[in-house]
Amino acid sequence: MIVTNEYNLPKAFVEAAKWDYKVQPNEYRATSLLKGIRENILTRRYHDQIKVDVADQVWALFGTAVHGLLEEQEVEDWELKEQRLKMQVGDYTVSGQYDLFCKKQHMITDYKTASVWKVLHKDFADWRRQMLIYAVLLRKHGYTVRKGQVVAFLKDHSKAKAARDKDYPNTPVYRHQFTFTETEIDEMEAWIEWRILDLATAEQLPDDELPICSDEERWASPDTYAVMKKGRKSALRVLDSRKEAEEWIAENGKGEWIEYRQGESKKCELYCNVNEFCSFYNELRRAS
Repeated sequence: MIVTNEYNLPKAFVEAAKWDYKVQPNEYRATSLLKGIRENILTRRYHDQIKVDVADQVWALFGTAVHGLLEEQEVEDWELKEQRLKMQVGDYTVSGQYDLFCKKQHMITDYKTASVWKVLHKDFADWRRQMLIYAVLLRKHGYTVRKGQVVAFLKDHSKAKAARDKDYPNTPVYRHQFTFTETEIDEMEAWIEWRILDLATAEQLPDDELPICSDEERWASPDTYAVMKKGRKSALRVLDSRKEAEEWIAENGKGEWIEYRQGESKKCELYCNVNEFCSFYNELRRAS
C-alpha cells in the first residue's frame, strides 16, 4: 500500500499511517468477511498498488490511538483482552481479534469510532454481524457467548444538539448491546463457511468477472424520480419510478416535469480503496 501526503500533514501522521496489514494467502479476517467479495479479491491482487492519503486515514489513526490507550486497561481474572483467535474452514483460516471478553457475563466488547448518524439511524447490523463472527471464534475455543457490546466514540458529537434533541446521544461515548442465541451463532458459522467458499471460487476469476458488491456493501441508494415545479428548487415529491411520478402528477394535478436522479454507490465513490481497479466502478463513472 502506498501512503501519500497531499496536504503536507506532519511527519508523525505519515509514519503512523504506514502501518499496514499484509494480506495472508488463504486467510481472511472477520472484518474482511463483511466486505464485498470483489473488494476483497481486488484488495489482495492490487495491494502493493493501492494509494491511500494520510488525510483520509485520520479517523483510522484516531481509532488506533484509542485502542492504544485501552490496551493499558487492567483486566480482572475473568476477563480476556485483545486475543486474536483463528479457526479452519477447509484450506482457509478465519481470524478475528476482539477487544475484551468477560467470562462472567459471557460478553464480547469492541471499541469503535463512529458518526452520530449511525446512532440516530440505528444502523447497527454490521456491528452485530462482526460480534457474531467473534462469537463463533470464541465458541470454537471453548467459550460460551451470550452478549456483545460496542462502545463507540462519536467523532462528530455536538453537546449543543444533545441539549435540545431528546433523540440525540447524550455523550460522545455511546454503548450498544446485543444478545445472541445459539441458533444465531450456528447460522453465522454456516454463513462463514459459505462466504469462504464464495471467496475461494472468486479467487480463480478474472477481475471483470468478480461478483459485483451488493447494494448494501456499496452503500447504494436507488434511482429516483422527482416531481418538479417551476420556481421551486426542492421536489414536490420523490418517487421510485417514472410511472409512480406520472401517476402522482395525474392524481394531484401538481408538477410540471419529472427529474431523473441517478442513485449513488457512496462506498464505491468515496471509501473503496480499490475502486480504480474495479470495472463496475469505472463503468459507473463513464455513465455519470
